[in-house]
Amino acid sequence: MELALNLGYWHSGDIRSSVDVAVEAETLGYSSVWAAEAYGSDVPTVLSWIAARTARVDVGAAVMQIPARSPAATAMTAATLDALSDGRFRLGLGVSGPQVSEGWHGAPFARPLTRTREYVDIVRQVLSRQRLQYEGEQWQLPLPGGPGKALRLAMRPLREQIPIYLAAIGPRNLELAGEIADGWLAVFYSPEYAPEALERIATGRRRVGGSMDGFDVVPSVPLVIGDDVEACADVIRPYAALYLGGMGSREQNFYNQLAVRMGFDDAAARVQELFLDGQQRAAAAAVPSEFIDQTALIGPVERVRDRLHAYAESGVSTLSVIPQGSSVEEQRQTLRSMADAFEAAGVAS
Repeated sequence: MELALNLGYWHSGDIRSSVDVAVEAETLGYSSVWAAEAYGSDVPTVLSWIAARTARVDVGAAVMQIPARSPAATAMTAATLDALSDGRFRLGLGVSGPQVSEGWHGAPFARPLTRTREYVDIVRQVLSRQRLQYEGEQWQLPLPGGPGKALRLAMRPLREQIPIYLAAIGPRNLELAGEIADGWLAVFYSPEYAPEALERIATGRRRVGGSMDGFDVVPSVPLVIGDDVEACADVIRPYAALYLGGMGSREQNFYNQLAVRMGFDDAAARVQELFLDGQQRAAAAAVPSEFIDQTALIGPVERVRDRLHAYAESGVSTLSVIPQGSSVEEQRQTLRSMADAFEAAGVAS
């Protein structure tokens, strides 16, 4: 198992100071640094800053939103970032949710599995420098009946096979990730629940004659180190409540549905009800401690160290931690403590 850093979303504050956290991760031997986008900062710009400030650590998108860019534009960005970083870029993709896809990007959310499959097909075709011709349900390139021309990527990519990861939650999307991607970006990953999810991915791998060998399982795991376990859990409760309660509607919230599949039916319903009724604090308080303990790393260094074995044994190949902290220095110290716990656990690949 390798250790990675996930910087998450940036909505406010000094982004350049946060890049210092990525530099610290490289100094400590972390294998990769990831950043995310929703409707705040974008991923490619952030990763270009990180790549310019580092020399060895990989830089990964977790994720670049599929509705935000055409597949050709994503392939251009991937090729450029990979060249500028000397082959250190990892491309993570996700369809987001209907609220962001249709409300922010103006892109229909219908048939997300088909859209994802075709999108990845086109990205790979562009990166291989084939002339771009595609006949799909979502994309027809060039557009039929018009002046469009089948073009080839003008630059020669440093690597024609940039690793592609999918953010996947639902069972069918997990199978798709196994079938068409090089890795899985997981959220609210629980080692105890992992066998069911990983079997879905393995099903997709078998569908194309592959195995789990070399497939990168990358959960993003909130990290709070401190002596009081419950106080550490309290730091994460608002984050969990936002996803279980607010990232979607009453009818369609993929994170809430995941919590239900994990066995937290009543709690997931209660958190969502409170959050959507405007009672965010009550929603956070309603997130079960057991759910946080299963899906985050919390408590003293020794407790975190021991918990790392469960992640490694469940099939995680890259553990991407999200250090919580009110300042850059606090986050850097958390990264140092995590590096010590990781080394002491003896789970490094």
